[in-house]
Amino acid sequence: MTLLDPFASLTGFDWDSGNSEKNWRAHAVTRAEAEEAFGNAPVVVAEDVRHSQDEPRLILLGRTNADRYLFVAFTVRETRIRIISVRSMSLRERRRYGDARSAEA
Repeated sequence: MTLLDPFASLTGFDWDSGNSEKNWRAHAVTRAEAEEAFGNAPVVVAEDVRHSQDEPRLILLGRTNADRYLFVAFTVRETRIRIISVRSMSLRERRRYGDARSAEA
């Protein structure tokens, strides 16, 4: 599902310091890069049913200002985005994101 501004009603990000550090160590993704992926259209957002046992989880395919393609697993708590994990997109995810970009054009 492609959305132009699915986050308009949200007020920002809520970071867990452990997840933030883990994402940097494992995938060399900064907080700023992860947040940029939410603001650069198009984004692809889908439910992550498999990992939604305790709370609804979502995934986002997006890109940074420097054109780095990211996969972001996150949840929404009240009005804030809580990023759980972020990494570079796989080849399959890049194809899916490319299809969304083509549809936007």
